[in-house]
Amino acid sequence: MRDHGISQRRACRLVGVDPKTVRRERPPDNPEIRKEMKAVAAKRRRFGYRRIGVMLERNGMIMNHKKLYRLYTEEKLGVRRRRGRKRARGSRTPMPEALRPGERWSLDFLSDTFGASRKFRILAVNDDCCRENLCLIADTSISGARVARELDALVRIYGKLASIVSDNVLCGEDLAA
Repeated sequence: MRDHGISQRRACRLVGVDPKTVRRERPPDNPEIRKEMKAVAAKRRRFGYRRIGVMLERNGMIMNHKKLYRLYTEEKLGVRRRRGRKRARGSRTPMPEALRPGERWSLDFLSDTFGASRKFRILAVNDDCCRENLCLIADTSISGARVARELDALVRIYGKLASIVSDNVLCGEDLAA
């Protein structure tokens, strides 16, 4: 501005800046607050900026929450968010098709209600090759022991099978009768 001989007000108007921001001096950077924030964050790793602000207030360092947050982010003290559970990655190999009857059976559970009161479940066992329904077992509760009993009965009727699939998960490669 001095080199071009125009006033500060006119230069600010040409650039589109408020003159108050040009004249304003930056407040001190508060190194003692930053140091204290780092000390609290080192001791208490899971504390966020609000909780650190409470700890600083106890030590007599009171400040605006916006300034506290600015200092907190400038010091990179942010707490990392915890991730959810890890899920399986990669591509799954497609399940081979059943070429002969008795090669693979599918096992599935269905559920419904009697009106609005009692629930019941149905165990459905299907042959994947010929899409034959081998059995449907309905009951209010079907235990694992009951499922094993019913599968043993089906093996006695239809013979030994190669594998069982439940919800697209292979349950056994070579099942003995």
